[in-house]
Amino acid sequence: MRPLAADFSRHLGMERGLAINTCLAYSGDTDAFLAYCEGRKTDPALAEAPFLEAYLWHLKKVGGLGAASIYRKTEALRAFYRYLRLEGKAAKDPTANFRAPKLPRKVPRFLDKRDMEKLLGYPAGDAFAKVRAAAAIELLYASGIRVSELLGLRLESVNFQQGWLRVFGKGSKERMVPVNAAALSRLKDYLSSRQQKFGGQDVADELFLNRDGKKLSRVTMWKDIVTFGREAGVEIKPHPHLFRHTFASHLVQGGADLRSVQEMLGHASLNTTQIYAHIDKGDIKRAHEKYHPDK
Repeated sequence: MRPLAADFSRHLGMERGLAINTCLAYSGDTDAFLAYCEGRKTDPALAEAPFLEAYLWHLKKVGGLGAASIYRKTEALRAFYRYLRLEGKAAKDPTANFRAPKLPRKVPRFLDKRDMEKLLGYPAGDAFAKVRAAAAIELLYASGIRVSELLGLRLESVNFQQGWLRVFGKGSKERMVPVNAAALSRLKDYLSSRQQKFGGQDVADELFLNRDGKKLSRVTMWKDIVTFGREAGVEIKPHPHLFRHTFASHLVQGGADLRSVQEMLGHASLNTTQIYAHIDKGDIKRAHEKYHPDK
């Protein structure tokens, strides 16, 4: 099964088009399951549903894994057995009747409008790193794109005239994301600062560069944003993904429909986007006071 597991990993990336991190996670989960099978002298191709259930129970009780981790490992097993069936290596799929563990729906943390005003209104000055951070924050909040998508942007990814970003998301799926004039203005400030710093030097193709003219790393971007937020007086420590949550939450609070938000975020399923349909309890109280007939 070990060589087949390696083929399964390639199948995930090439044929199913899953993101690299998802492929790595599923491959690691599959390797762990195969090791469990070896330890119990069980052929994975012949394993029955109770054996897999015992494995998942072992992960929960002995490994101490939570519902989210068990859910992912269950999905990895589903994908692996679908692949075995596809390759004719297993007569049946023991995961066919599996019920995934129910995951608690947590409302994502996001910045309120006052904190965003602090960040967007904070002067970047002339320092290259600060100008870069200001542009990144504005773009992340204006578009809701992931930090990996932001760092993958190139000059040709931006349509300054019509206000669009051409983004490649998970699984290299392309989508067009609208972006406002304020974010494009900040981006122009950054590009001007970049030109002053590097001039005619040979630099990487990406928009966001480090001090050596190479593609900016996630770690440096994260540090820049944390520093910028601290100096701007924001109490919640900001991080790149926080702006994605903030973007979606503010849109939904403002009345945007979930289908449009789903398209902008690049979610494959509307179920993923529905987590942003949380209701401000202050709004509930105001609605009650305004509309209840017994005032």
